[in-house]
Amino acid sequence: MSEGRLGAGRLGAGRLGAGRLRAGRRIPAALLLPALAAAVLSLAPIAYLLIRAVEGGPAGFAATLLRARTAELAARSLGLAAVVTALCVVVGVSLAWLVVRTDLPGRRAFGALAALPLAVPSYVAAYTWVAAFPGISGFGGSALVLVLCCYPYVYLPAVAALRRLDPAMEEVALSLGRSRMAVVVRQLRPAAAAGGLLVAMYVLAEFGAVSIMRFDVFTTQIYTAYRASFNRTPAAVLGLLLVAVTVAIVLAEARTRGKAAYALRGAPPRRGSAVRLGRGKPAALAWAAAVAAAAVGFPLASIAYWLVEGASRRISASALAETVAATLGVSAAGALLCAALAVPVGIVAARHRSATARFLEQSTYVGHALPGIVLALSFVFFAVRYAYPLYQQWPLLVLAYAVLFLPASVGAVRASVLQSPPVLEEVARSLGRSPMGAIRQVTLPLALPGVAAGTALVFLTAMKELPATLLLRPTGMETLATQLWTQTGSGAYGAAAPYAALLMLLAAIPGFLLGKRDT
Repeated sequence: MSEGRLGAGRLGAGRLGAGRLRAGRRIPAALLLPALAAAVLSLAPIAYLLIRAVEGGPAGFAATLLRARTAELAARSLGLAAVVTALCVVVGVSLAWLVVRTDLPGRRAFGALAALPLAVPSYVAAYTWVAAFPGISGFGGSALVLVLCCYPYVYLPAVAALRRLDPAMEEVALSLGRSRMAVVVRQLRPAAAAGGLLVAMYVLAEFGAVSIMRFDVFTTQIYTAYRASFNRTPAAVLGLLLVAVTVAIVLAEARTRGKAAYALRGAPPRRGSAVRLGRGKPAALAWAAAVAAAAVGFPLASIAYWLVEGASRRISASALAETVAATLGVSAAGALLCAALAVPVGIVAARHRSATARFLEQSTYVGHALPGIVLALSFVFFAVRYAYPLYQQWPLLVLAYAVLFLPASVGAVRASVLQSPPVLEEVARSLGRSPMGAIRQVTLPLALPGVAAGTALVFLTAMKELPATLLLRPTGMETLATQLWTQTGSGAYGAAAPYAALLMLLAAIPGFLLGKRDT
């Protein structure tokens, strides 16, 4: 998104004038109506939580909110999020520094390996560790797995920031007697904070890894409350509290960041010379290798071991093929629906500067603050009450995927549209095209690569989604994620290995394509 704004800024004031005219223009109905539908879908889970939370009356709400177990769950969830976020910042920033700014041997290889954990679902990583070390569990096991899976959320923006960092700033600091690292850390702070925020939100919404590690947090308790009782009020109150905690963290991060901005002006910076590690090279090499081995090598080795160990437990080829087909089918349908909802929202956000445009864009980000299990509960509620034929049918699961991952697609569309000069649409208008005709014939073709990238990202994420799939999948339908969760829950690690291997393989394909596109 920042690159899109930077690219738009280079077009010059004359070209941006055409884009500024959109501030006083009405949003075309052909964009407004589908964007409004996406906003309503994204906000529906909040309405569900409020309805369910007040059904038990003030006494029932207070009983759930004030009980000791709720405070314990809050401490566990926030403690895990804080520890994992802090460690991810340390791991991500240190690896980014070694890969981009030092003479570390094999920097390119370590750089590629450092991003690969994004293709490893957290519950797959948890399965590999529990299968190898049955005694690992609780807070320590959960923190270990989540750090190894989540540090790329800090590593990737830190790498991008370091590559844009002008070494002239470091040279000026050195000439003034300041430390080189002080300048680098200050410049990296926004990127590290943004990545850390993503990690914290991911950990708070995590369900699969903490379930396998048998560590109770908000999400596991919500799932237990939903399964164990017909009274949904406790689950709704906990879900509302979890959303409130997430929103508070987002606002706190924004307030801490304030108006800080480290913008690059003028020509791109020259490449700085690599920092020589000297005697610290063996330690740096050992650190990078240890992270790669734990985050990527160990899960692959563990899955390979259990594939061999469980070879005697034959899985029906037809059943396995049916599971793969179901996974690919619902994930692809969710990604396509998500793209259809994201395109109008992304165009409105990029081309219009109004309160309505901001509301439509920000509403879609509600789904990112909701754990999959909370969103699934809201969909079950509305389907049972108002659209019962959809209950436990695949369209409801596809709709949940679209709402859950809409922010990723909207961001990709918005950034791509921002890189398309608004003046081209004005030229099309001057040639007699309608506003929608100009968007259809000019903007969308230019934004298509970004739309495709966002769709691939949603497809990748949907294949790994677990809690919403567990609650919304049709009876009898299994995905790779649900089969893996079922088998690990019963301790059948050998039977779970084929599903874990296939899930990692399928997730790695779009992950590789996305990485190749960005290089």
